[in-house]
Amino acid sequence: MNQLHRSTHEPPLDQYEIYVKGHLDQRWSDWFEGFAIALIDNGETRLSGPVVDQAALYGLLIKVRDLGLPLVSVNSTQAKRTELSDRQTGEHP
Repeated sequence: MNQLHRSTHEPPLDQYEIYVKGHLDQRWSDWFEGFAIALIDNGETRLSGPVVDQAALYGLLIKVRDLGLPLVSVNSTQAKRTELSDRQTGEHP
């Protein structure tokens, strides 16, 4: 299903940040399924965006491997966003 036209009954997409050593050009964004590419001053690149499921996440990691980029970290940013939202509404998990 197209990520832009998801049903309102489906859970929101998980957001991820993938850090790799080296700098990637912005032209790789399409190859990484539209992930935003940010160059970090320490020589790393942050790829960030939504992931439909774990299979899609592994697909992105395979692309990192195929480019020969050393993987630094993979972080789910959805949990951070949920914690902030809970604090703002006063709810606790």
